Amino acid sequence: MEKIALFPGSFDPITLGHVSVIRRAQPLFDKIIIAIGVNSEKNHMFSLEKRKAWIEAVFKDDSAVEVQKYNGLTVEFCKYVGAGFILRGLRTSADFEFERSIGQINRKLYPEIETVFMLTEPEFTPISSSIVRDVFRNGGDITGMVPKEVVL
Repeated sequence: MEKIALFPGSFDPITLGHVSVIRRAQPLFDKIIIAIGVNSEKNHMFSLEKRKAWIEAVFKDDSAVEVQKYNGLTVEFCKYVGAGFILRGLRTSADFEFERSIGQINRKLYPEIETVFMLTEPEFTPISSSIVRDVFRNGGDITGMVPKEVVL
């Protein structure tokens, strides 16, 4: 049975921390689906098309990584694509508390799914998409926070 992991998020924009988690998780799975969640209640800085294009550019040479968008519950999308794992990166203890709650609810909704947590590498701990957006919005340099494929 193919081991498929879903790495869900808004990726507004994708950061070097996201890329690091995905690359480090690749030996654990046959395929990783980067799933861009569509949330109509959330105001994104960058369009869904732009976010998807950036991620596809970052992983263009990697056939074991694919990018899809989805609506609704993450576990329902896991069922749809045949993913048995949800991959999540953890930067801080606050991330753990938040992600643990979601992981437990996901397990209750879909017991066949396992949530796998990976710690962010120390150099990426302070980087989040919201911080990148704030730095960018205020004219700061985001080099070293996002992949070179993210052209703003």
